[in-house]
Amino acid sequence: MRKLILNTFLTLDGVMQAPGGPGEDDTGGFTHGGWSVNYWDDRMNQVMGEVMGKPFDLVLGRKTYDIFAAHWPHVPEEAGSKPLNDATKYVASRGRPTLEWNRSVLIEGDVAEGIAALKQEDGPELQVHGSGNLIQTLLRHNLVDRYRLWVFPLVIGSGKRLFPEGTLPSGLKLVDSTVSTTGVMIGTYEPAGEIATGSFALD
Repeated sequence: MRKLILNTFLTLDGVMQAPGGPGEDDTGGFTHGGWSVNYWDDRMNQVMGEVMGKPFDLVLGRKTYDIFAAHWPHVPEEAGSKPLNDATKYVASRGRPTLEWNRSVLIEGDVAEGIAALKQEDGPELQVHGSGNLIQTLLRHNLVDRYRLWVFPLVIGSGKRLFPEGTLPSGLKLVDSTVSTTGVMIGTYEPAGEIATGSFALD
């Protein structure tokens, strides 16, 4: 059985839209693309190297797939492209696009059912990068086994959020954490069942 892991860059107010550049995703008139770029340091490079340093396959939404496919096949191996180019890319799309990046596979039929079936197979872990619309489907169907959240110290105030209104309530358990020299908090969480409530009221 394979675990499915989200790797998501977030602002402090939960926005995940277009962290990598101005042209990445301007849906809704978003004007802050590239907000993560100036925070990178050696610690973040180390953590990302560890994430990419073990076998994995990718599960991507169509927009993120197109961004990756336009970039990574043209990047030299010494710049970190080999793990992404070698991974099998499972792509969720409402259409039937031509997937020209090596080792790309369209998820046929219902996306949630297709990904649930992938998780039952033998193989390396399944990593999700970006893919905001796809993530909402994964959350609705409880398909996420681990959240690796990179929380950047800035507030944008608008944009696509990882946990929008209507997200199913659930508890999470912190299993690992570190902080970059630039204040980026990298936390790894696992689902922890239903939310346990209580009260500070005196009897």
